Amino acid sequence: MSINIKTIEGRDYAYQSYRSGKKVIQRYLGPASDPAVIVQIAAIKKAKSVPPGLNKYFWDVDPMTLNVRRHSRFILERILELGDLDALRWAQKQYPTALIIEVCLMSRRLSPRSKNFWKIWFEEHDVS
Repeated sequence: MSINIKTIEGRDYAYQSYRSGKKVIQRYLGPASDPAVIVQIAAIKKAKSVPPGLNKYFWDVDPMTLNVRRHSRFILERILELGDLDALRWAQKQYPTALIIEVCLMSRRLSPRSKNFWKIWFEEHDVS
């Protein structure tokens, strides 16, 4: 998902672009100078990055370069291995439970102890 600014006859207009299967869909947001559109663009950009409160789990990379969708497995592995309850709540808002469980079961980076904990957690507390 990205934000595109198009200039038409000297005025800037904002569009949100995303993929739906093989198609690229563009949704008109409004004039780029509109305060409501500026707030909407900021919210979209914020949703694409890791919140500052979780930066402590990504000490070896620049958290600003992490894309929530593109680096989902890496982010989930860190949260499942090192995260607290707040980090898990954020992850559950961002990602489907099926993806979290898949990462938990398939990841080679998670310790056996963490895998066992999350396996029990998600079997007993199914959030889907």
